[in-house]
Amino acid sequence: MKSRLRLAILTSTLLAGAAHAQDVTLTIESWRNDDLTIWQQTIIPAFEAANPGIKVVFAPTAPAEYNAVLNSKLDAGSAGDLITCRPFDASLELYNKGHLADLSGLASMANFSDVAKSAWQTDDGSATFCVPMASVIHGFIYNADAFAELGIEVPTTEAEFFAALDKIKADGTYIPMAMGTNDQWEAATMGYNNIGPNYWKGEEGRKALIAGEQKLTDEPWVAPYRQLAKWKDYLGDGFEAQTYPDSQNLFTLGRAAIYPAGSWEISGFNTQAAFKMGAFPPPVAAAGDTCYISDHTDIALGMNAKSANADAAKTFLEWVGSPEFATLYANALPGFFSLNSTPVEMADPLAQEFVGWRAKCQSTIRSTYQILSRGTPNLENETWNASANVIRGTETPEDAAKRLQDGLASWYEPQK
Repeated sequence: MKSRLRLAILTSTLLAGAAHAQDVTLTIESWRNDDLTIWQQTIIPAFEAANPGIKVVFAPTAPAEYNAVLNSKLDAGSAGDLITCRPFDASLELYNKGHLADLSGLASMANFSDVAKSAWQTDDGSATFCVPMASVIHGFIYNADAFAELGIEVPTTEAEFFAALDKIKADGTYIPMAMGTNDQWEAATMGYNNIGPNYWKGEEGRKALIAGEQKLTDEPWVAPYRQLAKWKDYLGDGFEAQTYPDSQNLFTLGRAAIYPAGSWEISGFNTQAAFKMGAFPPPVAAAGDTCYISDHTDIALGMNAKSANADAAKTFLEWVGSPEFATLYANALPGFFSLNSTPVEMADPLAQEFVGWRAKCQSTIRSTYQILSRGTPNLENETWNASANVIRGTETPEDAAKRLQDGLASWYEPQK
């Protein structure tokens, strides 16, 4: 009897051990360290509930360190199974080095348009190496209480925009616009590439620049700098030394009326701002003009080509490409808008405003991200510096444009 009991216990222990051994743990590499709680509490539990036996660990790195840390891990063979992908060249380089697997065969890829997939494909479109997750949209977030207090209507044209800034400045209660130039990148990202598409007509101009049919010294590319040069008078004292977090705080504390924004700010601003907020797209030159928005393909998820858990990783990626994930992710992170072809209903009112611009404006992506920043000098980084200089008044729009064009022409054949 005791022998049978010992055998039963041994058998059950072995079976439990075998079942446990079948569990696979997937690790996700990401730069989105501020999303950790959302992944742990919302996204991963939803997947694990439907896929028993697959565990998922979200293991982010600080954004500024992500590229270097990820590359080191990949070279050392210690990177996670799933790799969060930045758009275009950074991820393309990983694919070309053999670090990212070709995911073209995933069934869920059918849920994405060619435009959505283009940020994570080879130049010829023959391989897609990351599943698209979300885009971010650029525009302006404003303090709706301040606008009501000062009797300001939401501007739709450039003339109305500057009239609003003048009125805010004359009143003196609020800094008209919260943006600094210390960190440089926001001057380009929320400045130049925010307002620029209205001048170069979105994809038309961006593709013409890649083809060498337009130059950065042409009027559609210089004109946005002329507008940025006028921003200097509305950014408040000491904007030159103002960091990105400083600008966020000035706005959420109610000290500034307008914030040149990316939609990724929505979640944080919702928790920090005690006033009602609204948003408007980059104002057009004249009433009735076609509007263009930077609706930038921002984030995707790929698979480490050397993952020991490829089948489980593909199961997770198929789920990431599903309408279920799209709805879950977009509402857990308002401001990161689904690239899935299935429409997603947004619960957050500010996110609804941003995504609603897709219906009335033409979408494009940041002008420097595809192909044009592969050489030295790097056009993306140079645009950061040029935009900050123009706003500070240390470089004219024309000189900045010429410097960028000369740099691009020095290595990019179609621009020579």
